[in-house]
Parts: sequence; C-alpha cells; structure tokens
Amino acid sequence: MSNLRPQLSDYTHVSAGKVRDIYRIDDDHVLLVVSDRISAYDYILSTPIPDKGRILTAMSFFFFEEIAARTGYATHVAGGPDDPRIPQEVLGRAMVCKSLEMLPFECVARGYLTGSGMKEYSATGAVCGVVLPDGLVEASKLPQPIFTPATKAEVGDHDENVTFDRVVQDLGRERAEQLRDATLEIYSTAADVAAERGVILADTKFEFGLDGDRLVLGDEVLTPDSSRYWPAEGYAPGKVQPSFDKQYVRDWLTSEESGWDKQSEPPALPEDVVAATRARYIEAYELISGKSFGEWIAP
Repeated sequence: MSNLRPQLSDYTHVSAGKVRDIYRIDDDHVLLVVSDRISAYDYILSTPIPDKGRILTAMSFFFFEEIAARTGYATHVAGGPDDPRIPQEVLGRAMVCKSLEMLPFECVARGYLTGSGMKEYSATGAVCGVVLPDGLVEASKLPQPIFTPATKAEVGDHDENVTFDRVVQDLGRERAEQLRDATLEIYSTAADVAAERGVILADTKFEFGLDGDRLVLGDEVLTPDSSRYWPAEGYAPGKVQPSFDKQYVRDWLTSEESGWDKQSEPPALPEDVVAATRARYIEAYELISGKSFGEWIAP
C-alpha cells in the first residue's frame, strides 16, 4: 500500500498553527498533520518532543471515537489512522478530516478551578462572567462544570477569555447555546472516561465548525496539549496538582534553572525535561485509552 500513497507535497499547504499544519486534499477534505513542536506561554519552543505528534493523534482518534459513540455528536474525522490518503511520511500523526467552516471561539469547559480560571476567580469571584461560590481554592472541584469561552488568537498572541454574552453577540443565541451545551456534554462524557481510569479531567478546550448548518467537533480533542489531566490518587484541593500535560515544561521555563526572563525567546529544553515530558504524554494516552502506544501506527 505504501507505494500507492500520495506524497505530502501532492497536497496544498493551507495553514500552520503552533503545533498543527493543514493541507488541502480535495474540495471536501483536509489533512491535519500534528508536529512534534510544543508551545508554552504563547511561544513555539525550539526543542521538539519526540513522538508528540503521534501521541496527540492517537489520543484524538481514541476520543473522537468515544465521543461519537457515547454522545452522538458529529466529528470531523473522515478516515481511520491508516487511511490511504495519508502520506507515508506523516502516517501515525495525521488525520483526514471533513472541511468545515470553523467557528471563532475556543470552547473551554472547566470542572476544577486552576490556571487562568483561578487567577480570574481570585480577582473577581467569577470566571468569564460565571459567578462562583466564595472560598474556592486552587484545584477546587466546581459545583458543576462551566463554559468559559475564549477568542482564538493568532500564533504568538494570547487567547482572550470572554463571556457567554460575547458568543451570543457574535453568533446569535441559538448557536451560542448549542456550543455551550455541546461543550459541557462532551466534557462530562470525557471526564467519565478518564475517571474510569483513575484520572481527573480538570479542564479542556474544543473547537467546533459547521458542515452546512450542522455543528461538528473539529481540530484535536482531549489531548495533553488541550486538556489538564490529574491523577485521581492523591488529589487534594488547595495545592497545584501533578499533571500529565505540558505543565512540566511550563514549570521548568519559569524555574531559576532555565534563567528565562519571559521577555525573550524561551531557552532550549534540556534532555531530561524533553524525556520526562514525552513520558508523561505517553502515560496519559496509555492510562486513559487502555492501549499501548508501542502498538500505534508508525511511518
């Protein structure tokens, strides 16, 4: 089969993000290719994480399948991981997807208070206009998951948290409510999947697009890049939780060891940080999916 596969150069490059590149296959399909690049604090770091693109792709395929089966929501997946339209050179880290009209918001769901949500709550008692109870601390479980949208930033810029009313203003109430409801249902479903494996899904972000008038889940889903995963064992509110995501990289960058002043390009990652980050990504995939990364498709 490999000699029948197209070359990546056979497709037109459409766009490049911090981690992903999109290529045009035909009028109805695109190829989403995930690199080993890693971003932090709105910078693309100079040091890649080996196999990161394959890990994120494996995780996305797993969750797209789970979401479709458990919720019935449409996804943009238009072929399996060994689809013959995927060039050999990116096999295992690419996905054939339906072309969509992407909506201009990051749809964030939070079940726990941390990160930018913790900072905003500490200052205002609310997150994206959602008023929360008094007395919450770092990693507190929220009374119920909340929808906290953000605008999509260009590469190098920072996503801006906005209120639900802003989504209504831009997209209309019906579409905004549809986005909110889909985000919270998919988050809750994924949180149940993770909980079955002893993992807490603290928060995550989704992107949706339109296929005609139908809402479709797109981009990547529920990877360690777009989600915060914590071990359920040892969870205790009031402190920063150990995580399976790229927080390890963020923590090193802000440590004295890195010497980074946050005003210039971040330094290269040392080998031990690269190895530990790769191991965390693999652990997250294997723990939550119940599958071995060693069995995932390779080019």
